[in-house]
Amino acid sequence: MLAARVILDQGVAVEGVNFYTGFCVEGHTHAIREHKGTKPKRNNALWVAEQLGIKLHIIDVIEEYKDIVLNPRHGYGANMNPCLDCKVFMVKKAMELWINQEFMDGHGFDFIITGEVVGQRPKSQRKQTMPLIARQSGAEDLLLRPLCAKLLPETLPERQGWVDREALFGFSGRNRTPQIELATRLGISDWAQPAGGCCFLTDSSYSSKLQDMWQARGTRTYELDDIMLLKVGRHIRPAPHFKLIIGREQGENRYLEGYRKQFPALRPESHNGPICLIDGDPSADDLRHAARILARYSQGRDAHEVRVSLTWPDGSSEQMTVAPAAPDEIAPEWLIGA
Repeated sequence: MLAARVILDQGVAVEGVNFYTGFCVEGHTHAIREHKGTKPKRNNALWVAEQLGIKLHIIDVIEEYKDIVLNPRHGYGANMNPCLDCKVFMVKKAMELWINQEFMDGHGFDFIITGEVVGQRPKSQRKQTMPLIARQSGAEDLLLRPLCAKLLPETLPERQGWVDREALFGFSGRNRTPQIELATRLGISDWAQPAGGCCFLTDSSYSSKLQDMWQARGTRTYELDDIMLLKVGRHIRPAPHFKLIIGREQGENRYLEGYRKQFPALRPESHNGPICLIDGDPSADDLRHAARILARYSQGRDAHEVRVSLTWPDGSSEQMTVAPAAPDEIAPEWLIGA
């Protein structure tokens, strides 16, 4: 938001680009969960573009992005985040689509800007990685970082006088105070959460679920539904060959209902409680065990018995009556990413 505004204020036409990888927090989880608080739900990329009055391109890169997740040339960060490869990929994609005009004839864009700040991210935003991103993406000195440009060599837009280097900034480090002060000076009073990023691959809990899925399947692949479901609910694996996905609140329950034709689903009938999807190849005893675990997460957790329905993907169903699992019957190591 700040980088675009700084360049807009120099009289340069700017358009926004949002690459959708499938791992975006705001693009999914914020939308399905029950809303609490006064801040409205929103897609921050769309919202920022609206605030700035610029056009936004949302580009689906889910399939192309798989190779970045599965085979990052520069490895992962603290979790499953291939941040450096991700940045190279996105700048390269922007080069292909806009600078080389493969996306739409007549755009005539001359350079790329990002909101990167030297030292802000431990994997991708270090002074020694900034030139690497520019080089490996093919952008070279067409890549301008307005918020830390004064700490980096001059780029072509600066040398050509398309932008005024003196009106750019030299921010560094993880402290966001200078950016917040700049936002205030520019009359910006609302912005997206500046820390933590918006990618689930940076999240240790999500990364644990992804690795567990790969281990259970014996292959490092994924489809969109796989990575969506990893964002939702409690994931409990009582045995290597099956796991439970249990909704944590009403928004998640509604979302999980959409998968009832793909997975066996358990629901408590005698008491209020969440839906539970079964992923894997459970036996009849496994399903009964799963029903007992689900009952533990229902309002019948202290009851002698809970009636639970089991619905198969073809629509057929059956019922069973089970005693809720006791707390010590759910081993801590079953809770994936807890």
